[in-house]
Amino acid sequence: MDLPNRFERLHTVLESGEYEEAPGHRRTQYLRDPARSVLTRNDSPDVGFDWSLNPYRGCEHGCVYCYARPTHEYLGFSAGLDFESRILIKEEAARLLEAHLARRTWHPVPIVMSGVTDPYQPVEREVGVTRRCLEVLARTRHPVAIITKSRGVERDADLLGELAGYGAAHVTLSVTTLNRRLQRALEPRASPPEHRLEAIGALTRAGIPVAVNVAPVIPGLTDHEIPAILEAAADAGAVAAGYVMLRLPGAVAPLFFEWLHAHLPDRAGKVRSRLEQLRGGRLNDPAFGSRMRGEGPFARQVADLFRVARTRAGLHPRMPPLSGKHFRRPVARGSGQLSLF
Repeated sequence: MDLPNRFERLHTVLESGEYEEAPGHRRTQYLRDPARSVLTRNDSPDVGFDWSLNPYRGCEHGCVYCYARPTHEYLGFSAGLDFESRILIKEEAARLLEAHLARRTWHPVPIVMSGVTDPYQPVEREVGVTRRCLEVLARTRHPVAIITKSRGVERDADLLGELAGYGAAHVTLSVTTLNRRLQRALEPRASPPEHRLEAIGALTRAGIPVAVNVAPVIPGLTDHEIPAILEAAADAGAVAAGYVMLRLPGAVAPLFFEWLHAHLPDRAGKVRSRLEQLRGGRLNDPAFGSRMRGEGPFARQVADLFRVARTRAGLHPRMPPLSGKHFRRPVARGSGQLSLF
């Protein structure tokens, strides 16, 4: 399914036989993103970080529930197929990052990669934008937190391990379900759950602290898996765990429910009912403080289940704080001077 862009007055509807590829599929196009800055300041009080870096806009993983889909509409694209097949690449991200860290006004607070789209989506294997950014961070010993649902993060265990030696890196692997069949339908081009668990083990052996994020918890569909996911992550080496309740902003809601009716029609009514219980009778609640967890009896039930399962698995509620005390400011290019300290 694809939806018209909410900011555009006109949109194209293809008739049968006019598709370039099979309906619902499209060849991925990679576009250059001429960004002039790469660090984004976060003003939301409930995400746990202040600064993020997104090497890509759009995400090939194609997760049907992704809350970031509506961000593509600001680029003139759709939140549906465009989001997963029109990928913008910030080729100059590493250079822009280094220039930002060279500013005298910059203090080494943790940077999260990515916060919106996955830094290890498939195109990263080819273009390595995330890798180049991590090289800058490792060279400057700058604190970084990685959030991904891809085992591709294992490739950068050398850089992340180097940073972890200074207390300046940790990784969070997101796991939605352990059901391989369900995962392939929900997240068609993301790493299978067993590969994410293997990544937790590989990073742990490299000395990198790893957390698991049960995200999103889909009420009426995956909430019962919370204990099993936490136990499996702990067995793999994770040290902490968190969760995020399903969010369906803007165009994500119709996309998600079309998918649900197509793949699991017998569960659609239950999922909708549970979401409305969590969101005050709506499908989405954007309010700070409740959007990540929901409200009401069922939200408290999920929170209690998660808390008990986390304790039983021996996981902590949060990761150790990242340190910036070993930060080495890069020299601004063209300055002609070396830093005295």
